[in-house]
Amino acid sequence: MSIAEVLSPTRPPLQPPRPEPAPPEMSTFRRILAMRRSTIGTWGPRAYEEEILKGTFLGKSSFTVNAPDVIKHVLIDNHENYGRTHVGVRVLRPILGEDGLLLAHGKSWRLQRRTLAPAFSPRAVALLVPHMLAATDAMVGGELGDHCGEPFDLREAMQRLALDIAGRTMFSFSLDRHGATLRNFVNDYGNRLAQPHFWDVILPLNWPSPRDFARRAFRREWTQFLSVLIAERRTLGTSDGAPRDLFDLMVAARDPETGEAFSDAQLADQIATMILAGHETTATALFWSLYLLALDPHTQDDLADEARAQGAGRPGALETGALTFTRAVLDETLRLYPPAYLIAREALGPDTIAGTPIGARDVILISPWLLHRHEKRWDNPHAFIPQRFMPGAPVPDRFAYLPFGVGPRVCIGAQFALTEATLALAKIVATYRVELIDRQPAIPMGIVTTQPDHSPVFRLTRR
Repeated sequence: MSIAEVLSPTRPPLQPPRPEPAPPEMSTFRRILAMRRSTIGTWGPRAYEEEILKGTFLGKSSFTVNAPDVIKHVLIDNHENYGRTHVGVRVLRPILGEDGLLLAHGKSWRLQRRTLAPAFSPRAVALLVPHMLAATDAMVGGELGDHCGEPFDLREAMQRLALDIAGRTMFSFSLDRHGATLRNFVNDYGNRLAQPHFWDVILPLNWPSPRDFARRAFRREWTQFLSVLIAERRTLGTSDGAPRDLFDLMVAARDPETGEAFSDAQLADQIATMILAGHETTATALFWSLYLLALDPHTQDDLADEARAQGAGRPGALETGALTFTRAVLDETLRLYPPAYLIAREALGPDTIAGTPIGARDVILISPWLLHRHEKRWDNPHAFIPQRFMPGAPVPDRFAYLPFGVGPRVCIGAQFALTEATLALAKIVATYRVELIDRQPAIPMGIVTTQPDHSPVFRLTRR
């Protein structure tokens, strides 16, 4: 069945706003300037059409890859030959730590991955659903209702919701007292220190760049803050010895071969990774979902009908399995606006991809943003068509749809994030009609995640 066959003929698909492709030829200097604003803005039309694009950047060869077989080779078949780029490590380690799952490698990464796996199993995620529902119901019945009918920054509200869910699922308590401080840390780092500087790119990883000194100062304050959260959670103890949140699950986690637990430093880095990577990406996915639904009222009404039929308009329990269309909307949003818009890998040794020799230190760029909008991979690739992901529609190629990555380093919290976002989206839209007041299009920017260039103004009205 084609996309044309699953679409209603009376409802042409929405074409949401997107950035203009970069000029075909761009100097290195202009590319660096453009990258500081948005990586997405550095890709020209060929990046959406070609299977592999070869380029050079500051004397190093780079390959932008859209070919599924090459992606499989880099991320699965020969993944041990491809590590994170030194720029990515330099930017992420002050806030996520070198001992966290996202940046660990080799034996340390394998130890952490298999130790954490039980904490993110379907059974463990089900344990956390009441925390997700409690936070969502509090937002729907509280802040959203308080601002009903008024101009409202829904993006900021989704950040607060995702942060509250992160706090409740991690620590069994709301982050009311600490949420503002945590958001200040995240915003400060994102605004001042997250974007790569020229010297971040040029200098080897073991040579501190000028910006690294500020990152080290941030790191000291950030780890002290995490220590406060951990100490506060430890005062609660456990509930009759049974795990009740991610903290309990992570403290109890043991390597299945050695029986080794996480050290305090590793635990802090895991918590930072789960809270930051989890809440920021989920907030981004919820914002873009609501933005698209505001632009497409018919689809919003279809989602609301499904959600209300399943009881999403009432506080309390809700099953994600029956929310087929809600999940399809979320999946299509993750296609158009993947929060993790770029996967960058550096070759550790020589290799060959698609008949092309790869040298050590060459960079492989796999962009879900490009891949999800590729002219050869998708029908009408820039259109918002949730029906792509409904039962009966063609299943996308496994290596053409990567909202959570793929292979050994696929996002360990994917099921957690999908459950959280599906529940929240259903409850919000079942209760409120979401309208867009702001007439200025929100243009996606590739910074740390796929963010809008500004926070548009919405209005909510009760259904």
